[in-house]
Order: sequence, then structure tokens, then C-alpha cells
Amino acid sequence: MAAPVENNDAQHELTFDSADAGASTTFPLQCSALRKNGFVVIKNRPCKIVDMSTSKTGKHGHAKVHLIAIDIFTGKKLEDLSPSTHNMDVPHVRRQEYQLLDIAEDGFMSLMTDGGDTKDDVKVPDGEVGDKITKLFREDEKDTNVIVLTAMGEEAAIDAKEAPKSG
Repeated sequence: MAAPVENNDAQHELTFDSADAGASTTFPLQCSALRKNGFVVIKNRPCKIVDMSTSKTGKHGHAKVHLIAIDIFTGKKLEDLSPSTHNMDVPHVRRQEYQLLDIAEDGFMSLMTDGGDTKDDVKVPDGEVGDKITKLFREDEKDTNVIVLTAMGEEAAIDAKEAPKSG
């Protein structure tokens, strides 16, 4: 009878906790595992994948993944072509909802977290979202919640909605 193979976990105990002490803004993922509507980093920008296709190349070549993605903060379209076996960075994207307390004259919003702290470093964005926030808050005088997206050290308000009435 063969001697039982001991599973030596010691050699597998890599310290991951120290590598990501809340500081890592991205994590690696193989190209072939990326999905449409997922997030990816292209040219150091956090993007949302809007389209992707795989092309098989010649006899000894590698399959390539063609990504078309939109920068989640600027709305710019970016493209990338890389072998499906390569790793790409995927941004950690956090979506947080805050209650809007005020809009300062300089365009910065005063937001309240669930914990009751205030956050004053997010600007009313230009364009449609900014108009929506301003309209809800100033014109309609509604209790407004602002949805803020955070990725790779950047933040932007991406949507606003009327706050649910607290019974």
C-alpha cells in the first residue's frame, strides 16, 4: 500500500492579506475570464466592457481577445487587443449611495454617509447626471440620494434618485 501523501499546506501559505490592505485598486484576471458589462483597466483607466470578441490566430498563434470598453469616469471609448491567456487588471469598483445635504457654490456636494459622517469632496458632474442632481435637489426640492462610483482612487457621481420616504 502506498504511503499516504501528506498535503503540505505550508508551501501554499502565501500571505495575501498583506498585499491587499485596502490599498490595491485592481486585481488580475485572465482575459478569457472577462465578460461583457464587467470592468477592466485599459491604459490605466477603469472601464466597463461594452463589447468583446475572440479571434483565433494561425496554427501556433494565441487566441486574442478584442475588448471595447468605456471609461467609467470620462465616458471615453478605449480598445485593447491581448492574448486570451494574459492577465489584465480589473478595478475594484465600489458603488455607494449618499444623501445629498447641499450643493456648494463651487459645485461640490455635501453628502451624508449612512454612518452620519459628511463627505464634501465629490463635485456635481457635468452633463445629464449633474443636471438631474441639481433639478431634483434645487427645483423639485426632493430628498435626493446620489450614487457615487469609486475606482482606482477616483470618484464620480453617476446617478441620483429621490430618497425613499422614511416612514
